[in-house]
Amino acid sequence: MSNTNDAGGSKDIPDNFPAEDLVLKSAMQFFGDELLSYLKITAEPVTVGQTEFVHLEAKQLYEDFNFIKPDQSWIHLEFESDSIKEEDLRRFRSYEAVTAYICHVDITTYVICSSTVKEILSELKTGHNTYRIIPIRLKDKDADELLARLFEKQKSGETLERSDLVPLLLTTLMSGTTNQKDRIIMANQLITKSGAISETDLKKMQAVLYTLANKFLSKDDLNQVKEVLFMTPLGQMLVKDGFEKGVERGIERGAGALISICRETGFSYDDTRKKLIEKLELDSPAAVRYMEEFWSRPPV
Repeated sequence: MSNTNDAGGSKDIPDNFPAEDLVLKSAMQFFGDELLSYLKITAEPVTVGQTEFVHLEAKQLYEDFNFIKPDQSWIHLEFESDSIKEEDLRRFRSYEAVTAYICHVDITTYVICSSTVKEILSELKTGHNTYRIIPIRLKDKDADELLARLFEKQKSGETLERSDLVPLLLTTLMSGTTNQKDRIIMANQLITKSGAISETDLKKMQAVLYTLANKFLSKDDLNQVKEVLFMTPLGQMLVKDGFEKGVERGIERGAGALISICRETGFSYDDTRKKLIEKLELDSPAAVRYMEEFWSRPPV
């Protein structure tokens, strides 16, 4: 199983980009009810809580995610891709203390851990007190079992609900023998064919899958995932965005540069010419002649 992109491969995000933390925050923001239920966090949240606090005058605290429960107590979520260390527990404890003091609330901290560490540090003895978190180890979840169950449910004619689909966003962080590329492709297939979610939510889910693909896949596997996503609403949106940026770059650098950029993306001469004219609001005969000559050349 490939856990990271090839060192020399082309990537859309840098190595130090906190992909896991950010996609988990995003997934929790949009699909919190379903994810909390799947992770067996039984408290029912009412709304999202504040996550940024200024402590004294110099210390700024950034928490990963907070939910507010009906009794006004808080669920504090932290996402960790590495093993939990004593320093992490001290940090979580400081989050709780400052938030509880400022907001006058009781807080329970859950740490969602995607590392391969089997024994997760969850207690910190400090003076007379013992501070505890509730760890949730994603490697205890089985991606193979989840995918097989949902495909069987789909095959039998049952409707896949939103609560069935949201856990698919976490499959790359679970255990299992299925390789990461196939997990992402199968998760996308289940989400796309379910008919249970809006196009807006579909794009959000596919964005999470695509970000994790960048994190875990080799260059060749990532290209295969891109091919699968190309025909999805997210893929078409990314292509359109890339085309628009190519046009802008071409206008800045001249018609020849625009042609080169759009040729790399696979767009036709007509589409390129129309977009150029639309942007420039004129039709330059010289530029058109150059484009016709350029596109008549055989590919290198």
